[in-house]
Amino acid sequence: MKTIAMLLAGGEGSRLTVLSEKRAKPAVPFGGKYRIIDFTLSNCVNSGIYTVGVLTQYRPHSLNEHIGIGKPWNLDRSRGGVRLLAPYQERGGQRWYGGTADAIYQNWGFIEDQAADAVLILSGDHIYKMDYAKMIDYHVQRKADFTVAVMPVPLEETDRFGIMTIDDQSNIVEFTEKPKKRDKGNLASLGIYIFSRRVLQERLEVERQKNPDLDFGKHVIPALISGGYRCVAYRYESYWVDVGTLDSYWATSLELTRPSPALDLFTDHWPVLTRSEERPAARLGPQAKVQSSLISNGCVIRGLVHNSVLSPGVQVSPGAVVENCVIMNDCWIGPGARLDRVIVDKQVVVGAGVTIGPGDDSVQNKLLTDKMTTGLTVIGKGAVIPVGCRLGRNVLINSDREEHHFPKSNVVEDGETV
Repeated sequence: MKTIAMLLAGGEGSRLTVLSEKRAKPAVPFGGKYRIIDFTLSNCVNSGIYTVGVLTQYRPHSLNEHIGIGKPWNLDRSRGGVRLLAPYQERGGQRWYGGTADAIYQNWGFIEDQAADAVLILSGDHIYKMDYAKMIDYHVQRKADFTVAVMPVPLEETDRFGIMTIDDQSNIVEFTEKPKKRDKGNLASLGIYIFSRRVLQERLEVERQKNPDLDFGKHVIPALISGGYRCVAYRYESYWVDVGTLDSYWATSLELTRPSPALDLFTDHWPVLTRSEERPAARLGPQAKVQSSLISNGCVIRGLVHNSVLSPGVQVSPGAVVENCVIMNDCWIGPGARLDRVIVDKQVVVGAGVTIGPGDDSVQNKLLTDKMTTGLTVIGKGAVIPVGCRLGRNVLINSDREEHHFPKSNVVEDGETV
């Protein structure tokens, strides 16, 4: 069965605060050398799917540059390959994507051109390795109109997911989008869908007339279930993480530093592919000490790095200590600086003697009371932290901040924003 993948990559990712301020969430660096979207793209080619539409919208420039013509994923093909699909205007007034399903509806011409039998709908902001071919085989065997990948989640987290109620044959009998009550079970949709092309086209055309903001979870899936279509659940039992919050992003990143991480980046049979910049090998100076960490090409380490993930080009000066941190590309950590539980975006300069991290975890960020509550401090792209400055817990430094933006006291208290 010929299958085309449509990868939803236009999300703003507001829960990642400054990390997605200048880029779409799927373009956020992860695991040192990768971007979040690399995992879904790699899953496609490792599963034998070589026709992929990537639907972009919010700040797509970084994502477009990263994907290019798709060569790192063997998607630079005359037939099929990768196609970047952005909203466009035509006679009759095309507009921004109103919802996830509306994005597919607006690009139906691309799907028709490929003459596919089935459409695989994916999200570009999850970390996992999955063989989609097995799910497609299951879809065919069950003669399904719609198949969704599901897995159990903790009951206290069910309000973040679409929850499926199934019978003993794995047929879906009810779907509840982000239930406020915890009485619908804990079998969560992973946002991985397979549709019969005919059925998907039929439902999109009907539902779009009623819902300009057409969304799979709010409109299409409930309509399929109530309409008597054959809807089945495919149980996925391996590693899958939504890194859509700062806490999840940080914890998932640092999990990679464990001796036997749940997600193995070093396996040959299912490689995670990416667009790599030409960089020299990482260099460790005579005073360097690196423990339980991932260090990327082009890094120069002259201080202590412990339980951290460093992207290409990071420099850690003599006497500096970096612990429990995620440091993105081309950051400079000055002599004697100390960082603990910090996420640092690209091209940040941390001045000599800066201290980031000690403080009271319970003092949540005053502006982001729902996003920064666990003690993580986050520094936006291109910021410059003044020499000798001290930053507490749950501190947010916005992108491109410079010395004159900081308090004269050179102290940013717990929960403050610069």
